[in-house]
Order: sequence, then structure tokens, then C-alpha cells
Amino acid sequence: MNRSTALAETPIKKLFFQLTLPAVVAQVVNLLYNMVDRVYIGRIPDIGTIALTGVGVSMPILMLVSAFAVLVGAGGAPKASIAMGAGKRDEAEKILNHCTVALFVIGAVLTLIFSIFKLPLLKAFGASDQSLNYAANYLGIYVLGSIPVMISLGLNFFIAAQGFATVSMRTTLIGAGLNILLDPLFIFVFKMGVQGAAVATVISQTVSCLWVLFFLSGNKTILKIKKEQLGLSPKVLLPVLALGISPFIMNSTESLLQISFNTSLAKYGGDLFVGTFAINGLLMQFVWMPLSGLTQGATPIISYNYGARNAERVKEAVTILVKACVSYSVLLFALIQIFPGVFIRLFTPDPQLIEAGTSTLRLFMAGIFMLGIQAACQQSFIAFGHATTSVFLALLRKVILLIPLMYILPHFMANKVFSVYLAEPIADITAAAVTGTLFLRFITRKLKEMKAEKAFIASSSN
Repeated sequence: MNRSTALAETPIKKLFFQLTLPAVVAQVVNLLYNMVDRVYIGRIPDIGTIALTGVGVSMPILMLVSAFAVLVGAGGAPKASIAMGAGKRDEAEKILNHCTVALFVIGAVLTLIFSIFKLPLLKAFGASDQSLNYAANYLGIYVLGSIPVMISLGLNFFIAAQGFATVSMRTTLIGAGLNILLDPLFIFVFKMGVQGAAVATVISQTVSCLWVLFFLSGNKTILKIKKEQLGLSPKVLLPVLALGISPFIMNSTESLLQISFNTSLAKYGGDLFVGTFAINGLLMQFVWMPLSGLTQGATPIISYNYGARNAERVKEAVTILVKACVSYSVLLFALIQIFPGVFIRLFTPDPQLIEAGTSTLRLFMAGIFMLGIQAACQQSFIAFGHATTSVFLALLRKVILLIPLMYILPHFMANKVFSVYLAEPIADITAAAVTGTLFLRFITRKLKEMKAEKAFIASSSN
């Protein structure tokens, strides 16, 4: 059964599982890069807590590197797919090869910028005199892997776009698995501390990069990297960047959020509470990443059947997506509210950080039961071709609500740290309510339109 027939005829529940499982696994495994680093760093004798804080401060820069990879990869892969569908394989390969060069060049530029300006950037992002050294030591080595992470993450979109879902999943499995093995070796056996964690990550990213390049240069891939097609033509790249700007904005604003939390918590609570966010922020990603996998897997089902004007399959796909996302977010909400200490202890044995992290985690995650609605509806707008609406809703939660609330609420509350963390559930619940309401009205209208169009076509044919 070819891909189009499967999207049109395979039972929705079965198809949903087939497409979302690899996407969810890939998203969760990708998160392990940062999670494993923090688990081991938090257990370094004597310095674990302050070292964890330092690594947390460097996270906005790591997120920016990933955002630029998404800019090129998430913009180029759909363009290549469209060209392939039109029978223009040479054009698709040209897009792949130009994106390969673009990823390399952007990675090199980011390496240079972050290497030169790492200290002032880390200070601006909330590093204290105590945590700055650990942040700089980690980041100084990590940025040397900017090119490998750009290429492995960016080109992996092209592997998935050709239908090689399991190969795409292996890309992240290889990197994360190797990172898990190398982290304790470099941190504890070689006694390199946070620098060892960075070295392990760079090596893992480099291996993932080589795996991707090997596959896209081999015989199994449809689109190949070829020397004669490498280039940086604006005619090829500008449409790619235009399409990639939406996911870039959504990813880069996460970096802005990290900076806002770090600077606010550093001001009102010091290194201890910056350390709590180093853990809490990562746990929030653990909520979002599987949700992202579910929505990415469901998108082609919704999009294809929307294009085919099959209202019943669209309705079923959207319903299953919303139920799956809500079930997951409600389950995580319950587990975190009941067992917050279990999650915090994964990252640190420090009693003071455990106590502070446990209290702040409950508050920080108080609105995540609504994030399933936010994720499912926000991504569904993209599936229907309304990317601008999706971007607005992402900006609503993070830029319009959350960041301003972080700076406004402390002026009205005595407990400043509490007020900073309170901004998150307020923004989560408000944004999800707005998103859900808008999407309910939207999908109701679209389903009526599709049914009317199908009825009109049927009557005209008679």
C-alpha cells in the first residue's frame, strides 16, 4: 500500500499509531541529550548543585542552535517533498544539497559568535559569579559541536520527509544512546566534570551527524547529497527560509523564555532557584516533546484527508489527536502533583535543591493538564494550512502572556519567586482556553464546508 492510499484508506486509529509512535520516540530520545547531562552533572560530588545551575543558564544558547537547524530543515524538507510529488527529483535534491551547505555555514557562524561572546551572554542570561565558570566551561566545549548538531537535526527532516520514519528515529537513538554511555565515563572516570558532559555530547552529536550524512549519501535514500549540487543560491534558499520561519519562531521563543526565567529567578531567588528552573524547565520539555511527537505524526493524516475533503476521517483524526494529547497531559499533571520529589531527585541529591524544586515544580506544572488542548489544536491549525494562526497562538502563550506576567506579577506579590513561577500556569490555562475555543469554532465550520462541498460534487455528478 503506497503512502497516499494508506492516508486515505487505513483505519485512522491504526494509521495514527503507525505515524505517531516513531515521532514520539524520536522526540523523547532527543530530549535525553540534555536530560542525561543534567542527571549526571547534578551528582558531581561537592559542586553538583552549582554546576547544574551553570548548565541551566547555558540552555538558551543550546536552544538557539536547535532553532536555526529547524529553520533550515523544517523549511527545506516540505519543499523537497513537494518537488518530489511533482516528479522534480533534481529540484528536490538541489534543495537538500543547498540546505546542507546552509546548515554548515550557519553552524560555523554560530560557533564563532558564541565562542567569542559566551561570557557576556551567560551573564545576561542570569549566570552569577559562582555559576559562571561552570556555564562557560560547559558552553565553551558544547558550541564546538554546533555544526554536527545543525547537520544531524536539520538533515534528519529530509530523511523523515522521504518516508524513512525508522531511520529518522535511529538518528536520535544513536546520539542519545551514545551520550548515555559516554557521560559517566568523561564526568566521573576521567574526572572532567561539566566539561566531560559537554565532550560526551559533542562526540554523540558528531556520530549522529556522520550517520545522517552516510545515509543521505548512500544507495537507500531517494534524495542524495551530491558535490555538484552543493551551493547557496538565494533562489533556492529564500523560499526554504520563508517556510521555516514559523517553526523557527516557535523554537527560538523557548530560548527567550529560558532567559526570562533565569534572569528573574536570579534576581529574586539567587542560584538555588535558578537551579530549580534548570530542572523544572527540562521537565516541562518532557511534557511538550511527546505532545509534539503526537501532533507531528497526526498532521499528515489530517492534511491529506482535508485535501481530499473527507470530513469523517478528518473529524476522527482530530478527535483521536485531542484525546491522546489531553490524556497524556492530564496523566503527567497527576503524577507531578502527587510525586514531585521523585522527579526532582532524578537530577540532584542536594536536600536544599530537592525541597525548593519540589515546591516550585508543583506550581510550575499546575496548568499542564490544559497543554494537551493547546498542542493538539495549535498543530491542527498548521495541518489545515493556517500556520499564521498557529504561530500567533504559540506567541500568545509565551510572548504575549507568560513573559510579561513574569515581570509584572512580582510587583504585586510579596513572594517574588512564587510570583515568577505563577506566571506559567496562568499563561498555560489562558492560552489553552483561547486556543481550544478558536479551534472548536474553526473545525465546526470546516467540517460543514467539507460536507457541503462533497454533497455538491455528488449532486453535480448525478
